[in-house]
Amino acid sequence: MSELSEQAPAQRAKQRAEQREVVLEVEGLVKRYDSFTAVDRLSFAVHRGEIFGLLGPNGAGKTTTIRIVMDIFKADEGQVRVLGQPPEAVRSRTGYLPEERGLYRDQKVLDVLVYLAELKGTPRSEGRERAMHWLERVGLAEWAGKKVKDLSRGMQQKVQFVASLVHDPDLLILDEPFQGLDPVNVELLKELIWELQAGGKTVVLSAHQMNLVEALCDRIVLINRGRAVLYGPLEEIKREYSPRAVHLRTAAPLDGLPPHVVRAEEQEDGSYLLELGDISPQALLRYLVERDVPVISFDVAQLPLEEIFIRVVQGEGPAGAPAATQEPKGGDDR
Repeated sequence: MSELSEQAPAQRAKQRAEQREVVLEVEGLVKRYDSFTAVDRLSFAVHRGEIFGLLGPNGAGKTTTIRIVMDIFKADEGQVRVLGQPPEAVRSRTGYLPEERGLYRDQKVLDVLVYLAELKGTPRSEGRERAMHWLERVGLAEWAGKKVKDLSRGMQQKVQFVASLVHDPDLLILDEPFQGLDPVNVELLKELIWELQAGGKTVVLSAHQMNLVEALCDRIVLINRGRAVLYGPLEEIKREYSPRAVHLRTAAPLDGLPPHVVRAEEQEDGSYLLELGDISPQALLRYLVERDVPVISFDVAQLPLEEIFIRVVQGEGPAGAPAATQEPKGGDDR
């Protein structure tokens, strides 16, 4: 056995351990404003190197939670650990893109970025170099000497993104990073977020565009009325909420319903959506193959995250069960 092959299992074990390392831990968090409880015993953990989705409807408590993590607000109960320490001890190792823009409009773009990097402990020359690097990456290098107020809304959003990472943080928290961006720049930002993850950064993403959350996130927590109502690996959650249905495409029309198929709905593209009764997708596929049905494609239907989001917030669990009876899906021991 070669030395390289002997090292491979140990390397994989190390990578798994790093992925399980907790970078952000929120435990029993409570925040009240007079008689209103914005965050209600909220708990979740974010692992090193993952893109984690912090989701919820407007007013659910997401931004309040983020501001507690960033040591802008103080919790009434519970605790937050960032990189194993209290939030105030690691400010220079965290980056934050707020939902509301926080740039100095009458200052030049490069000057603002260098100043913000210095506030996080980055030397001026290094901050300038990093700022120019990231301005190049987002296509704004030629705007470095312009005042912030001269930039379009989308350009300012990209500068805000650069400001959140110009000091090279370990943990990056992005609150609605895609707002104001056209489709081309949405794709650019997605690629940069993936690149940051590949470089070992941990990203917490709060966004309302569920298609982008699906594309980017490894795990999520969905908050409603200050509480976690879904939590865990995104793929597990999608499987849990998937309807008992399959998409079937055949080279010839179906000749009646197969047994235990409740309903067959022909789609615009000529495929069928089959709602299953007392039969598994595997058993149905076997039945079709045994009867020489010319199957072109066969896949289990999944609900998009946006529909799961709506169902849970409106009080439905998997297969229409009340969400209140469901434990938050997933966790750190999975």
